[in-house]
Amino acid sequence: MFSFGRKQNSSLVGLDISTTSVKLLELSIRDGRYYVESYGSEALPPNAVVEKNIADVEVVGEAIGQLVRRASPRSSQAAVAVAGSAVITKLIDMEADMTDDEREMQIRLDADQYIPYPLSEVNLDFEVLGPSAVVPGRVSVLLAASRSENIEQRVDVLEIGNLTAKVVDVESYAIERTFGLMVDALPDSPDIVAIVDIGHTMTTLNVLRHDQIIYTREQLFGGKQLTEDIQRRYGLSFEEASRSKKEGNLPDDYEPEVLIPFMESIAQQVTRSLQFFFSSSQYNDVDHILLAGGSASIPGLARLIQDKLGNRVSVANPFTHMGFAPQIDTNAIGNDAPALIIACGLALRSFD
Repeated sequence: MFSFGRKQNSSLVGLDISTTSVKLLELSIRDGRYYVESYGSEALPPNAVVEKNIADVEVVGEAIGQLVRRASPRSSQAAVAVAGSAVITKLIDMEADMTDDEREMQIRLDADQYIPYPLSEVNLDFEVLGPSAVVPGRVSVLLAASRSENIEQRVDVLEIGNLTAKVVDVESYAIERTFGLMVDALPDSPDIVAIVDIGHTMTTLNVLRHDQIIYTREQLFGGKQLTEDIQRRYGLSFEEASRSKKEGNLPDDYEPEVLIPFMESIAQQVTRSLQFFFSSSQYNDVDHILLAGGSASIPGLARLIQDKLGNRVSVANPFTHMGFAPQIDTNAIGNDAPALIIACGLALRSFD
């Protein structure tokens, strides 16, 4: 059960399992336009998911079940994703005239060359990308493999939540798919775009060129730091600080003393991540920065980063040109849009 490239013929619910919540999105196509048919988010208790690893299968599964009952998706089949750090990818050249079965057999025979685990402990999939740029007459094949436990945990939590896992994708590929919906709306037709996904504990930089990811880097930093800053400043419990952050009922000195310094820390993290990219590639600039994840919606954050870095910066919204079913709360999905890019990319697997 690991399929990042295989074609699907049925409607799929995109389900993103993050540190703080599970997010569901279901899309359809009507008259050549995407429509949001169902959508929702369900909070997870602390430590149910730790750094993108599911620590409590029962709790996460029950949260998915609650979300499914509330969002009422039409399909019970789902696409989920594992983090890029949990996946080994290799680009290999193979004979052009092989069948998929022959390729799989050859990959399994040669697996010890590519995968540092016993074959019995991994799930793998592959996709033919096209003619090899290195060996004439061959094709380039992208191989992806992940430890079976990563896949099985996601299959199990979906089953508890009354969904069936049909696809286990990779987060970075889901983001790449969603980017295809947003790229035409970016000014000046940018060639190189950095997507900065600011999660609860992890910030992920994906750099895309010609709509394909060429660089990914994860670092431990996220919205949890702001909650902890609030907790320390005002003597609150973590739960009280988290609730106050969401509700906005904090003292007058919150913005200058807590929020602005946190926003400046994000700008520093973005700068540092981009410097790593520049130092490990032939590039020394990006044309546009897209902010994603829960913290991306902080008012003024995009402007602050743009002023500090000098790059164009905007907040990701894959729903700009979509329609919405009558039951969809458009204000809520608009607020959540930057945090739904993985769920959206997974839902798009319905139309591969």
